This record gives sequence, structure tokens and C-alpha cells, in this order.
Amino acid sequence: MSIELIVLDVDGCLTDGRIVYGESGEEIKAFDVKDGLAIASWIRLGRQAAIITGRRSEIVRRRAEELGIRHLYQGVCEKHETLKTVLAELGLHPSRVAVIGDDLNDWTMLQMAGRSYAPADGVEKIRSMVDCPLSRSGGRGAVREMIEDLLDREGLRAEFYRLWSAE
Repeated sequence: MSIELIVLDVDGCLTDGRIVYGESGEEIKAFDVKDGLAIASWIRLGRQAAIITGRRSEIVRRRAEELGIRHLYQGVCEKHETLKTVLAELGLHPSRVAVIGDDLNDWTMLQMAGRSYAPADGVEKIRSMVDCPLSRSGGRGAVREMIEDLLDREGLRAEFYRLWSAE
């Protein structure tokens, strides 16, 4: 069965996991543009993406909107319960979902997924239990590496390139 939905954690996956506060208290996050292009391309290929994260941030809402991610869940304590809700809403079986997570609060969500991933700098317990421990760190191309692995598994690499070629 093919993967139809990718589920992304934010801190430690889409970002390097650091939380930076500016002088006036605003939160600052850095995202990898290569991750963003891969996510937007995944969506252009007719697949779906969701963010399920434990923290709340206007920056994450803005990034999700920029990338075309329609399923955004912030401030989530029980991520697997939210994932169940998303699956029901989309009519998907867990085997059609790939999840990336980096820490213990992602554990149950990763266990539900048809394919699970962890960044190179994810905690060892999580890296030891996922299907695919990645070579890139969170916020440094881990999500891009995950999507490229899925493109190869799904036979979509050529179609992915066609999205961006002049042909």
C-alpha cells in the first residue's frame, strides 16, 4: 500500500529543536528550505501532509500555510489520539501514513504509522524503534531525506523531478 499522508513533528524534525526568544519575547524558529520544497512537492504530487506538535506557535501556523499543509494540530499532548482523528477524517488506514518524530512524546504516534522515521539527532530510544533512522538532523534536511526515501519507495522520483523541470 502506498503512503498517502506524511505526519511531521516540528521541534527537532522541522527545526533543530532549539527554542530561541527575541528581546521582546517573540519566539524564533528556523526551517530548512529544502525540507519545505520537498513538502510542497509531496502535496503537489497529490499526497497530503499534517503537522502534529506539542507546542503552539504562530510561526508554525505561518510555515504550514506557506507550504500548503492543511492539517495543523498544535498544543497536542496525546499525538497518537490526534493522528487517529486525522486518519478518520481522511478515511486512511495507519499503514498509509509515514511519521517523523524525534523524542519520547512521538513514540505512540510513530508506532501507529505504516512507516516511521527519526532524525539523526533524535533520542536513541526513538531512533532504535523506527523503520528508518535518518542520516540528517532535525532542521537540517531530515524531512527532505524522509520524503526522498518515500519518493523512491513509491516510484515517484521522476514525477517529483518533472514538477520542477522545464520539459
